[in-house]
Amino acid sequence: MIQLRNITKSYHQKKVVDDVSLTIPKGKLTSFIGPNGAGKSTLLSVMSRLIRCEEGEVMIEGQKLEEWEPKKLAKKMAVLRQSNHMSLRLTIRQLVSFGRFPHSGGRINKEDEEKIDEALNYMQLQDIQDKYLDELSGGQRQRAYIAMVLAQNSEYILLDEPLNNLDMRHSVEIMKTLKRLTQELGKTVIIVIHDINFASCYSDYIVALKDGKIAREGTSEELIEEKVLKSIYEIPFKVQHINSQRVCVYY
Repeated sequence: MIQLRNITKSYHQKKVVDDVSLTIPKGKLTSFIGPNGAGKSTLLSVMSRLIRCEEGEVMIEGQKLEEWEPKKLAKKMAVLRQSNHMSLRLTIRQLVSFGRFPHSGGRINKEDEEKIDEALNYMQLQDIQDKYLDELSGGQRQRAYIAMVLAQNSEYILLDEPLNNLDMRHSVEIMKTLKRLTQELGKTVIIVIHDINFASCYSDYIVALKDGKIAREGTSEELIEEKVLKSIYEIPFKVQHINSQRVCVYY
């Protein structure tokens, strides 16, 4: 379980995360939504120890985040940031193999190879695994980075805008994959996402942030409501019920 207690983070004396307390459901897919500048990516970065907060604490399974040894934390939690760039010329398979480093220490064994193959198959990259990253489209490259995170085989998976550069088909495939990770493998997945409808249809839990604070949190049924969304985004919404899903129309 991940717990946040009174997290505060400022940039240039402006609070971008303001006294946030939150418990992330274990074994579920949780989505952070909200307008630009709401503090979503900053909060995710604090949770993953990429940046430090001024106040508050993050607890992972009852232990303070800063008390975790880096190697043990890397086996427990995998993180994909919003912007990724590798200056090395690598193939997809070589990139994905980096996800095994916390387990292998750089010496890939049979189990590592199996996890790499599984991740490539999950992301439908096996047929192009020998292509170099600089030969890929933006969507293929994003899928390769997500495969690297999956190969890490951690209990907690944190993804900052994983649908960047992806077309509709691959966005759907990735959301289905993330959902499968929770349902079939019991992973806890936390994502920052801008697409309200993907959040609505695939999330078990949704956290809406606005101005650095939690505006609302709960299930899709609780958050995907016209009045709730209008108060968060300050634009009109229509919510339609299609095949037992709540689908937003906004304009």
